[in-house]
This record gives sequence, C-alpha cells and structure tokens, in this order.
Amino acid sequence: MSSAQALDQTLDKPAPAAIEVHDVHKWYGSHRVLDGIDLTIRPGEVTVILGPSGSGKSTLLRVVNHLEKPEIGHVSVGGELIGVRRDGERLKELGERAILAQRGRIGFVFQNFNLFPHLTALDNVAAAPVATGRLTRPAAREAARQLLARVGLGDRTGAYPRQLSGGQQQRVAIARALALRPGVILFDEPTSALDPELVGEVLAVIKDLATSGTTLVIVTHEIGFAREVADRIVFMDGGRIVEQGPPAEVLDRPRHERTREFLASVL
Repeated sequence: MSSAQALDQTLDKPAPAAIEVHDVHKWYGSHRVLDGIDLTIRPGEVTVILGPSGSGKSTLLRVVNHLEKPEIGHVSVGGELIGVRRDGERLKELGERAILAQRGRIGFVFQNFNLFPHLTALDNVAAAPVATGRLTRPAAREAARQLLARVGLGDRTGAYPRQLSGGQQQRVAIARALALRPGVILFDEPTSALDPELVGEVLAVIKDLATSGTTLVIVTHEIGFAREVADRIVFMDGGRIVEQGPPAEVLDRPRHERTREFLASVL
C-alpha cells in the first residue's frame, strides 16, 4: 500500500465517538435503573438529558465515568473502554489507579458541589492537577486563577466554600472540572441545589462552555436552557431512552406520548 493510499484510508476512517454507551443495564436488587441504554455522542456535541425523577439520568452519567459499574454493557470515551479492558471475549475490571486516571479525562460537576471545605476556591481548583502530577503546584495555582476568572470568580480565589453562595460554589466546581482539561464534561443537575435567583449565573457559565467545542452531557430540568444550548435532547423514562433528536423536534414535536406528558407537566 502506498503512503497516499494509507493516508486516504486514515482520512476516510471516522473519528471515535466522544462517548459511546453500548447496551448498558444497571440494577439494584430487583429494581432495574438502566434497561438497555444505547447512546452515541459525537465530539463537541452538547447533549441534554431530560426525564422524570427516577428515570435513570444521573445513574447513566455515573456509569459513563464508572462511578457506577454496569451489570451488562460497556462505555467508551474517545474510543477507549472505561473501567474495563478486553480479555479475549470478556471484559475485566481495571484496577482503581487505572480507573482514576481515566476519570481525569472526564470532568464531572455534581449537584451538591462536592468542594473540599478546608481548601480555598483556588486550592480546590488546583488540587487535581497537582495530585495527578500533571502540573507543579505553582503552575496549577496559576491555571486555577485563570479558570476562576473565566467563571467570574477572579476576585474570590482566597474564599473558602462556606464563604461563597451556592451559585459561586457551583462555579468553582465547574472550574475544578475544567482543571484537567477533559475532553468530556458531565453535569448532573448542576442547578438543582441552588436558590432560583442563583441559577442564571451557573447556566451562563455552562452556555459559555457550550460554545467552546468541549463535549458536554447535561442532566437538567431547565427546559428553556436545554432548548438554547443543546445540539440534541435525550428523553429518558423507566431506565430507557424513549426518544432523542434536535430540541425543535423533541421539545416542540415529540413523537412519544410519554414525552408529551412529561413536557406538559414541566412547561
């Protein structure tokens, strides 16, 4: 094969999906939380997951970065299996150190911030790059300053979480998720723990990220926000994906009765 032919084959080969969820099942006892989830998310895509409480949305996010282990199925991020490796025709669990290294490429923003209470905003953001050896402490602190400025908290670097509002804490959490420069960021209902007047400041930061080319997966109940930022809406119910598509289709012309019922209850 000539070098030109090899190059042509390389160019023709599609890039791996940012996230690929293949036939994922998860249950607790007799309760099936995820029931055969198949989902492919393209690089740079902003995907918003909607659905009633208990539909499996948050569990799906936790499976993507292996905070929850699926009973059946597997997840790939950037073409790499997460939490497992192939051993012939079987999948074997990776060691904890290898899983932690993979999670460093997948940002996660939790509902309740999960900041270290004994660290300042600056040190909360700088902690992971130092712990993983990616940056020296001075370099990590400088990068943290830049990230806090990006989320509008450049004047609060020395504040402890207890000195910040809920919206400010969540913006610190977003800066922390960005600190390892992940290719994918997962948001698990990032405004659900906030007072209504603080929701807008967090959504504004996420809107800015949505234009940056980073792959975002956002679980939220904010329908107007979903319409504005999403490339695709995924509606879940009963541990299954009921329908998915562009916001104008799913939100304005839903095909499934269950989607119509849900939207009627929240709009």
